[in-house]
Amino acid sequence: MSTDPRTAVLRGLHRGRAAADPLVLPGPWDAASARAFEAAGFPALATPSAGIAAALGHEDGATPADEMFAAVARITRSVSVPVSADLEGGYGLAPAELVERVRESGAVGVNLEDTGPDHALKDPRAHADWLAAVRDAAGPGLLVNARVDVYIRGVPDPAEAAVARARLYAAAGADCVYPIGAPPADLPALRAALGDLPINVLAVPGGPSFAELGRLGATRVTFGDGLLLRALDDLSALAAGLRDGGAPPA
Repeated sequence: MSTDPRTAVLRGLHRGRAAADPLVLPGPWDAASARAFEAAGFPALATPSAGIAAALGHEDGATPADEMFAAVARITRSVSVPVSADLEGGYGLAPAELVERVRESGAVGVNLEDTGPDHALKDPRAHADWLAAVRDAAGPGLLVNARVDVYIRGVPDPAEAAVARARLYAAAGADCVYPIGAPPADLPALRAALGDLPINVLAVPGGPSFAELGRLGATRVTFGDGLLLRALDDLSALAAGLRDGGAPPA
């Protein structure tokens, strides 16, 4: 896979960050939202699979691969900043085919989870082997964010399990790990155990500020479908105002 110059930009954004300055990556669900986030000054974006699924009329996890790649391509074509694509568990594609389809979509990063199609956690060593094959197929041309799902799958002692999986995935070539659902209180221990390995943290309403997440150990902050849900709340309020005879929007 040839290296898109935007990959180097995305990699650079993950390095050398001050503790209180994590990389904040909004999650566009379509071209219009992507343009809005770029116009606001964000240096990179990270698509959420759940947000795109909702925008396309699918349940989370039920978007056909072709529709997901097409949606990602519309987003990457609409902006000039690097885009990382949430591609769930890889849609059953062989590593080389997955990497080729990512390249065709214009994304320079991927988010790949370790939950299988049966909604159970994958064997960590088998998943690490698969990630290694993705890295081998991609070379340096793709930033790989390995999602670690132990917190959302009810694993006992999730912090210990997250560290074990994260280390395996990093050894396989992952550039960043994403212990989704990790509570803020666990972040300092995760950071201490994982050294300088970049850690992705999910921002949630009412949670710590970005600066505080950074001080706790986050390298990068993403939102899942949270920004779409906020936009839909605003849209619902606008729709209710129109229905009730309010003035047309400015």
